[in-house]
Amino acid sequence: MKLKKLFGFAAVAALSVAALAACAPSSSTSSSDDSTNTLKVGIMTQTDATEQLWDKVSENAAKEGITLEFVEFTDYSQPNKALANGEIDVNAFQHYNFLNNWNTENNGDLVAAADTLISPLRIFSGLDGDKVKYTDISELPDGAVVSVPNDVTNESRALYLLQAAGLIKLDVSGEELATITNIVENPKNLDIKELDASQTAATRTSVDAAIINNNYAVDAGVDYATVLFKEEITAESKQWVNVIAAQKDWESSDKADAIKILIKAYQTDEVAQILSESSNGVDVPAWEGAPTVE
Repeated sequence: MKLKKLFGFAAVAALSVAALAACAPSSSTSSSDDSTNTLKVGIMTQTDATEQLWDKVSENAAKEGITLEFVEFTDYSQPNKALANGEIDVNAFQHYNFLNNWNTENNGDLVAAADTLISPLRIFSGLDGDKVKYTDISELPDGAVVSVPNDVTNESRALYLLQAAGLIKLDVSGEELATITNIVENPKNLDIKELDASQTAATRTSVDAAIINNNYAVDAGVDYATVLFKEEITAESKQWVNVIAAQKDWESSDKADAIKILIKAYQTDEVAQILSESSNGVDVPAWEGAPTVE
């Protein structure tokens, strides 16, 4: 993981970005320095889009006297471990379903401190060279090869997406986790390849379709004009809302005020606008009272 420090000055001061440095674990409950006005925030490796968002959040927090330090991770297995171990104060990379499943599998007790965004999952066409193989989900042939993320929650979400697209049928529903074994109908005989979420974008030249998490799709420069099917946002979508996660006792910790300021700094109309524009509409603000961004 990488540590990027953003130093907040006075209310109207600019932010400066320090050099990336290695992040060493801490045995204390909070991994930041002794100041209660500094927060270590775990995020996935930044893209141009997310950097714009977090720069604005940092600016807003700095106006309230809070300095944010960003610890960047390369895969989904790392940020919750770092939070549970006290190496960071909060993280912002996962949805409720992922958090709940991580707690179950790791005997954890991390909690959602605030909602941030929802990022509908998409099925992208495979590529033949630099050309798309298909322009509609109905064009997928018999025996089509489809790559999906292999972590428990995102694979489940991907399988529900394939079901919503009319390609398979599962024997589970709602918030029940789905696996390949839950497929009871597969009329097109899809060959589903389970891969690390960070690798699905790279498979597009060797598959017919790929289900790619949006942070990896954006990072890989995937063209969203090649989307074959998009997840709908419904009443059941709460489980896919991304959160700022913290330790269970964060509200009584010495970082409580700083975390509350972080939440306030994130949940603004200005951040909502940046979130939508910088992601080209891929991400949608999802906190209570968030504006509808056109």
